[in-house]
Amino acid sequence: AVDPVVSLKSGHLFERRLIEKQLKATGRCPITDQDLTKEDLLSVKMHQNQKSNVVKPRLASAAGIPGILKSLQDEWDALMLETYTLKKHLADVRQELAYALYQKDAACRVIARLIKERDQARAALSDVQSNMEKAVGKSGASMEVEDEKGISAEIKRKMEATALKLSNKARKTKVKGLQLTVAKPDAIAKYDQLSSHPLHSTTRAGILCLDLHPKSKDMVITGGADSTAIIFNRKTGKKMDTLKYHKKKINDVLFHPTSNMVFTASSDNTAVIWSPGAKGKFQKQSVLADHTGDVVGCTLHPCGDYMVTASSDASWCFWDLETSTCKAKVEKSEIKMGYTQVTFHPDGLILGGATADNTIRIFDVSNQKNVRDFKGHKGTVTGLAFSENGYYLGSADDAGVVKMWDLRKLKVFHEIDVGKPLTDLAFDLSGTYMLVTGPDVKVYSVKGFSLVKTFEQHQKTVTSAKFGRDASFIASTSKDRNLKFFG
Repeated sequence: AVDPVVSLKSGHLFERRLIEKQLKATGRCPITDQDLTKEDLLSVKMHQNQKSNVVKPRLASAAGIPGILKSLQDEWDALMLETYTLKKHLADVRQELAYALYQKDAACRVIARLIKERDQARAALSDVQSNMEKAVGKSGASMEVEDEKGISAEIKRKMEATALKLSNKARKTKVKGLQLTVAKPDAIAKYDQLSSHPLHSTTRAGILCLDLHPKSKDMVITGGADSTAIIFNRKTGKKMDTLKYHKKKINDVLFHPTSNMVFTASSDNTAVIWSPGAKGKFQKQSVLADHTGDVVGCTLHPCGDYMVTASSDASWCFWDLETSTCKAKVEKSEIKMGYTQVTFHPDGLILGGATADNTIRIFDVSNQKNVRDFKGHKGTVTGLAFSENGYYLGSADDAGVVKMWDLRKLKVFHEIDVGKPLTDLAFDLSGTYMLVTGPDVKVYSVKGFSLVKTFEQHQKTVTSAKFGRDASFIASTSKDRNLKFFG
């Protein structure tokens, strides 16, 4: 025994570890079945030299030569079996590696062929463009100059066709369909923080704006005070790309719903169109630099071919995205103060813009006329959005007041006084809910304008928030540098 002990009651010899385990389980001697405790056990002391000479007994099965031979045979069999298993696994790995190498070789050949075809297509397109430019230069140079500026008749026809396609009847059908699948108020009232992600620089901390991709529900873009924009994947929780060009803070960001493009607007007087480069990372495609003041916002026409940017220089520009040209820069003599917000109406024929004199201005985009002014705000309008039903316009100001405007009656039909400065306002796609941001994120039901939920997890002012598809989640950004998701 390694640690022998003797029972003072029965005189039997035990191994300490085994007898203590027995006593813990039963409290009785395993031989005499008498009550026995650890105090009844006496250690058997051995001389140091005796301990070193103790030889542990062999198992009975291995005491003889046949037993030893059997144990050696068993070990040999186990070794051979393990060797066979390893060889089989090695053969399988070699076969998989050969298949992977074959696939890689085939993929490289396909890529090489596609690159060659692309280069040939580019060369052919270059030749065609060169020939067309020469032909136009000879026969219609004056007409080209004439069509270069201004919202042309063709653009107007395209906008009218889009508006007809998005008519009241079609819009009502779409909105009713979305209202069937949108989250219920009881579900939103139970929403809690799902995740929080610190983004952008700590030296110029703060996320100022965000947008969610209309098609890909996990893609998010944020714009920061550090002059960069970050594309983020909500599912993986990782940055996909960082867009660097601007010299000052980014005031607005926007995804294109169908093309692989994003837009950023900055206080460096520019807006930028970004598209993926050869390596899949977004690169600067075009710089829109017709403004002389901070570009405070950008909004996309429903057809996806045109965009409007608004600036603190009291102008807004209408851009053709295909050519990255400004078709019209609208400056009105009666508008002295710069813009703070801008947004397209769902049909694309009307543009809403808020100016620093607390006024909301409605424009007819086709002829660039200021057709209506909404006044009544006591503070600067910091949030502006049309409901998807096309009838309502929501606005929020830094005095803490939300106003709901009826575009049919051209007046306010509801007002909410939050009491603290607000920074943004947005509707979900079904027009069922509205959210406003400021010291926190508040969600209201548009029907009755009852407060559904307040999210107070941000440590600093919340700068923007958006609903996910079917209001299944909410994303928000803050000056605390965190992008948060609630659901």
